[in-house]
Amino acid sequence: MTIGTGVWSAQCRPTDPITLLRSGPRPRVPITSSIASRAAWTSAMPASPWTTIGSSWGTSASDVFCVGKNYFAHANEFHSSGFDSSGKEAVPSAPIIFTKATTSIVGPDAVVRGSLDPTQTVDYEGELGVILGTRAFQVPKDKAYDQVFGYVVMNDVTSRELQRHHNQWVIGKGIDTFCPMGPYIVTSDEVGDVTKLVLETEINSEPRQKASVADLIFDIPTLIETMSATMTLLPGDIIATGTPDGVGIGFKPPKYLAKGDRMSVRITGLGELNNTIG
Repeated sequence: MTIGTGVWSAQCRPTDPITLLRSGPRPRVPITSSIASRAAWTSAMPASPWTTIGSSWGTSASDVFCVGKNYFAHANEFHSSGFDSSGKEAVPSAPIIFTKATTSIVGPDAVVRGSLDPTQTVDYEGELGVILGTRAFQVPKDKAYDQVFGYVVMNDVTSRELQRHHNQWVIGKGIDTFCPMGPYIVTSDEVGDVTKLVLETEINSEPRQKASVADLIFDIPTLIETMSATMTLLPGDIIATGTPDGVGIGFKPPKYLAKGDRMSVRITGLGELNNTIG
């Protein structure tokens, strides 16, 4: 299936992104094909080229699937934090899948409304997002990458006390504006070997997280095979693949986010996602 090569951003799409992804096996939008041309193209855009995509994706996306405890160091970090209600084992024996409300999606430079968390325990989780490009059901591992349209930087912002209080993760992670994404989607053929990508997170310019995608406990083919075994994944569905260690609750005492804090998440070749807590 030919999906196209390059970068996908708000100003180059003729319609909303979900309609584009579901419109069939053809190049989706006019896009650039190199890092150099991407830089020139995006520099000429408004400050938040993902704003339109963020809002339209949030109102039309099928689902935002997330994976818990999917890096070894973070699995141990989270399990020992006192906030882990997922079970007795630190490292999961099977993927832990949950969802974030699609209404939590915002774009780059958007304000994350930390004030919506009554417990004031807002935390960050830099992640690689996988965008599905096809309808996928019972997909084996060796065909999994054929279903991927592209990749995006994500931040699985979380209220830790709400996450713990409800003994599951949806309410603590589905708060409005708690799913920043961007600054653009890079198609899978341009990314190449996704396991070579490196994720880094900074809070107010202080390094907090750094890990290689190769360090995932359950890799992308395993996630797609597992999820599609019993349910149909749709074009436009998003899989947040998990966060590495270095989150706020990994510190003693925890380093929660406060109003005015700036979160920066970057992944090799996918750009940098910046958001401020409001």
